Amino acid sequence: MTVTQRPWWKDGVVYQIYPASFKDSNSDGIGDLNGIISELDYIRSIGVDVIWICPMYDSPQVDMGYDVRNYEDVYAPYGTLQDMERLIDETHTRGMRIILDLVVNHTSDQHKWFQESRSSKDNPKRDWYIWRPARYVNGERKPPNNWVGNFTGSVWQWDEHTEEYYLHLFCPEQPDLNWENPETRQAIYKSGMEFWLERGVDGFRVDTVNMYSKGEMMDAPITDPGSEWQFAGYQYCNGPRMAEFLSEMNAILENYDAMTVGECPNTPDMKRVLQYVSAKEKQLNMVFQFDVVDIGQGPYKFQTTPRNWVLPEFKRAIARTQDLIRAPSDGWTTVFLENHDQSRSITRFTSDLPQHRVAGGKMLALMMAALSGTLFIYQGQELGMTNFPQTWSMDEYKDVDSSNYYKMVATRTNNDVKALADAKASLQHLARDHARVPISWSTGPHNGFSPADSKATPWMRPLEDAAVCNAKQQQSDKNSVLAFWKRILGVRKEWNDLLVHGEYDDLDVENKEIFCFSKTYNGKKAVAICNFTDTKKQLEFPTAVRDVKKELLVSSVDGQRGEELEAFEGRIYLFA
Repeated sequence: MTVTQRPWWKDGVVYQIYPASFKDSNSDGIGDLNGIISELDYIRSIGVDVIWICPMYDSPQVDMGYDVRNYEDVYAPYGTLQDMERLIDETHTRGMRIILDLVVNHTSDQHKWFQESRSSKDNPKRDWYIWRPARYVNGERKPPNNWVGNFTGSVWQWDEHTEEYYLHLFCPEQPDLNWENPETRQAIYKSGMEFWLERGVDGFRVDTVNMYSKGEMMDAPITDPGSEWQFAGYQYCNGPRMAEFLSEMNAILENYDAMTVGECPNTPDMKRVLQYVSAKEKQLNMVFQFDVVDIGQGPYKFQTTPRNWVLPEFKRAIARTQDLIRAPSDGWTTVFLENHDQSRSITRFTSDLPQHRVAGGKMLALMMAALSGTLFIYQGQELGMTNFPQTWSMDEYKDVDSSNYYKMVATRTNNDVKALADAKASLQHLARDHARVPISWSTGPHNGFSPADSKATPWMRPLEDAAVCNAKQQQSDKNSVLAFWKRILGVRKEWNDLLVHGEYDDLDVENKEIFCFSKTYNGKKAVAICNFTDTKKQLEFPTAVRDVKKELLVSSVDGQRGEELEAFEGRIYLFA
């Protein structure tokens, strides 16, 4: 009997790096590529197989590098093209792989392609972007449709020079590329993908991967009566030519055995998701579904109150992503709780109070390690980093998404004090800024993010809790969140078939305090049980596994094997 070789990316643990906030090697207050190289041994020591670098391309940084000016060069404060080539080589030398962010739904408005496109209506690159004439309503000039952008406001920007609108689903400085044009697509593949694949990159996290085919650009239904601009995610995501475009991309990637993980928002239909990740369809290897990290968000991300969710919702979201690999599916899935677009998981899903934060971080690590699919860790998550405190002012929020939301609330409510306080409370819970705070490497100046003698202030304010949460201390503390991540990733590798590839079943969906699920693979079975409360709970298994003989494989609390689960304790049992 021949054993089918599994693709390397299925069993991988991926560590996501946000360059600006990882480590500053040259005292300018901004993280850089040499800073990443200096900590590759640290990353490898966690049990990581793949590193993912957020955009490090040449960019004006309107949206932290997701506005690319040149795919074939590096943002100067991060380093040079030679530094990037060295990072690729140094990663490979340590037996790890490296993937980059592929941002090809849009470019910067400073990209040479767009500069040409906007220069005149008859420029050969005019059709490389999406241009439309104005609508006129009672003689007043209006954009072509009523879509709201991902960062508030219309998705259309008027261009005085050529007297047309161009489409930008994100900032006005991020014009959308026209994927309908085959010449544009070939240029994207050559400049954005092959340039880096030839230099040894092992794949891509594909930004906004389901937005390339926009479909018909009709008005969106009115869901926000107070605004002229309306949510249109279901219009511009998952358009009619997505399968064709992704198959074309995949044909190139296959030549390099490169992996892809696509960012796939606004896709509630799991059949559609399965098409994207089906091995037979040859489109993407896997996607990030946002079901889990969207828990507790409002109709507009921040229009909500903190902790506005219950555990059964969280479980159902996990089940949707886990079921992507349920037989007879030939798809694959991902496990993640944090990334550069999410706030910290301990703050959101457990408790960041001093007495609970370590326990919460370990329990979430155990839960993630017991779930099937490719596992993604975001920098600082392995240390149990949490959101920055409510006492910080709005000046500390650097992200365009946060500042735009706060300004919108101010405008709509005429600076109502309570409305602004509510807006800030929701930002303190959900803003992307929390993931972008510099890593706390030590307790020294700048938390060790910049060299000790650096006179430059870090680009974002470092956290004030480095005394209780820093990498240097945790590396020698066997009870730290970091030590537990190392241990649980070892367990995950040892029980790879069961934990990475096993079939998931929730055993007690409606329980609001305990999350208990089983994993099954070729007759072997494990059960994970996690206490999502801040008090001790009796260890009680659901009926389906109550009387089955089982032995404790691992607990997130050292020495625990009694009949009570500690606050925020997780355990994995093997069936005897």
